[in-house]
Amino acid sequence: MIQPRAPLGALQYRDRYVTPRSCFPSGNVGFREHSASVRRIAGIVLAVLLVGGVVAAVVAGRDTGDKGTATKTVRAVIGSEKAEFFADPDVVKALAAKGYTVKAETSGSWAMEGLDLKGYDLAFPSSQAPADELAAKYKARQPLPVPFYSPLVVVAHRGAAEVLADNGLAVLDKNRGTLRMAAYLEAAERDRTWQQLKGAEKYGELTGTLYIASTDPESSNSGALYLAAASYVAAGGKVAASDADVDRTAPLMRKLVSVQGAQQSSTDAAFRDFVSGAGNPLVLVYESQVASLLGAGQSVDDLAVLYPDTTANSDHTVVPLTENGRSLGELLSTDPELRELAVRHGFRPQGATAEFTKATAAHAEYLNQKLTGIRQAPVPTSEVLHAMARRARG
Repeated sequence: MIQPRAPLGALQYRDRYVTPRSCFPSGNVGFREHSASVRRIAGIVLAVLLVGGVVAAVVAGRDTGDKGTATKTVRAVIGSEKAEFFADPDVVKALAAKGYTVKAETSGSWAMEGLDLKGYDLAFPSSQAPADELAAKYKARQPLPVPFYSPLVVVAHRGAAEVLADNGLAVLDKNRGTLRMAAYLEAAERDRTWQQLKGAEKYGELTGTLYIASTDPESSNSGALYLAAASYVAAGGKVAASDADVDRTAPLMRKLVSVQGAQQSSTDAAFRDFVSGAGNPLVLVYESQVASLLGAGQSVDDLAVLYPDTTANSDHTVVPLTENGRSLGELLSTDPELRELAVRHGFRPQGATAEFTKATAAHAEYLNQKLTGIRQAPVPTSEVLHAMARRARG
């Protein structure tokens, strides 16, 4: 069972009654009594007018189909990377205008399969594979709404990115670059350390084994997608489709994971650690997290964003468990205001690139807006990806 927690994004109102302090001049009693009488009459008249106005407003709302007040409460389990989106007051307001209040709880995308979702209206994992698992389990009607997506990227400190570029592992252009996945995987297979890379001695934090910090692939979507992309490159451009395919790349996948030690269960925590200056100099996150941070006017000292030349998209997919859940998923996909708000939070709406390109124009030095030169790796079935994650975790 999901542990109860304060819902994210729920719209709440609190009535506040204020009694004004009265100040009357001292004088003869007759004047004060007359004034009090006048005030009582005026108060009665005002109350009648107010009641009439409220009744008129309610009737008008019914007559015009006013949806200014949310009428449907939708319970959702979402990936943690979407928590800020649903908690955004503008998103709450936009949903309320369409008749919805969303009460959201967070979970790792792959961990959703083990939850009891009875009483929930939708699950909103971060990619197609766990969504397909949930859809099969709960017999959700196809097609599943996919409101937006985000590619995986590697955030790096500028010094680390420069060292990778100087050693042929990346191509860097100011604060944005491309990670050469084949070269990186070869370095990982050989257990290369930062000290073996020329130029690393200039940066005290660049020590130990070279690796990209990722999330737990058995519970987190981004960690699983990282293995999907890495195995695809390691297999020479072949997507894993059987136990034999998993076996061929298992030793390398194991190295990518075991070198990290304890892994975070969500990209939200991993990204916050990076922004605070803690943790590894290379961290796998969603592009949406970087775009959202930059769009909010925040900055990270010496930030560089590396797009793996072969990566995997995180297709944020709604699994409707009720008709209200499906209606909300479709609304997120089609409503212009909600699409615009999704872009504000760094997501790329499905079916269009102009919205994202325009909204992130000020941050093009960090973001590969059109994903130029980036190849998408096909993602194995959920069954194969689960097997790959288990083998990688040992």
